[in-house]
Amino acid sequence: MNLPGFIIRNAFRNKRRLALSVSSVAASLFLLITLQVALRELTNPINDEGSSLRIIVRNKVSLAQPLPARQLQTLERIPGIVAVSPFSFYGGLYKGDEKFTSFAQFAVDPARTQLLLADAKISKAQTEAWIADQTSCIVGQMTADRYGLKIGDRMQFTGQIYPCDLELKIAGIYHGTADDRNVIFHQKYLDELLGNPGTVGTWWVRAASAAEVPLVTERINRAFANTSAEVRAESERAFVLGFVSMWANIKTLIGGISIVVIFALLLVTVSTMSMAIRERFRELAILKALGFRRRELFAFILAESFGLAMGGAIFGAGGAWMVYHLLNIQKLTSGLFIRFEVTPRMMGLAFSVAALLGVLAAIAPMFTVARTSVVQGLKTLD
Repeated sequence: MNLPGFIIRNAFRNKRRLALSVSSVAASLFLLITLQVALRELTNPINDEGSSLRIIVRNKVSLAQPLPARQLQTLERIPGIVAVSPFSFYGGLYKGDEKFTSFAQFAVDPARTQLLLADAKISKAQTEAWIADQTSCIVGQMTADRYGLKIGDRMQFTGQIYPCDLELKIAGIYHGTADDRNVIFHQKYLDELLGNPGTVGTWWVRAASAAEVPLVTERINRAFANTSAEVRAESERAFVLGFVSMWANIKTLIGGISIVVIFALLLVTVSTMSMAIRERFRELAILKALGFRRRELFAFILAESFGLAMGGAIFGAGGAWMVYHLLNIQKLTSGLFIRFEVTPRMMGLAFSVAALLGVLAAIAPMFTVARTSVVQGLKTLD
């Protein structure tokens, strides 16, 4: 029998323990990758060409405070702005949803929004129908597919933020954006239901180019400084990350959980290797007596520990990649996540953790074998 065969036979001596150990490592690494992907999706919003040009202008005091509609005239005169529209988050419950609706609803000026939604693919006829009917809306393809909606259907929403309900007719279905889930309707319709308050939730601005975005942001903030409604202008990406920051320090939370997972994984691997070596003290003593040196015995232990850890990594990390590659995560999470991509960096992290744990788990058994003499080893398990 050659040395690789000897190591493999030792590893498979107790098949039940081997299966449980590999499964524990695989489950831990699967959880680790899941946490890392969730963290990435929550803290790294999609940034396509369209979103990189868009700027959100909100009340400097609080996002909950509205802005006066008269600010539109000032915004239109600011250099570098090619389009501007009201952008009011309605936040209603869709018919049939009791506590949570997985897609957002925004009130805009349809005629002004065409440049802002340049990345959205929708036919000219559908766009014209939406502009012509004040009670109509356009719906993202994901939401349309999920609820089986088609052009001409009506959508009913119960107000949660605003004291009014909506009944909208679908005039078009768009796709091709980073988030094809939203419902977009007329700001004028919302204003009429509210009694024309003369306010909007936020402003949605498109800069002429990516280089102009920071300049336009500064100009907007300066234009409304020291007014009764000071604003805070920020890129769409920064605006989305602002929502993430409301969930407290999610990076610290997920990072802490990941450390606990790795620590538990280390304990499992060390315990498994300690039990495996303890059962083979007599055999290791015989190998010592036959002339095998310590470094060769250490190599046997390290190879078995490393192989166990890497086997778990293959099943855990590989399984995570396969599961999240094949699953419709948007449907599974009711729209919370649009995608759930396992990146090569995350796979590398999982295998690196497994390799490190394989080495660390072999250290304690190595020292035990080094301290045990041939006579003590032969007396073991008699």
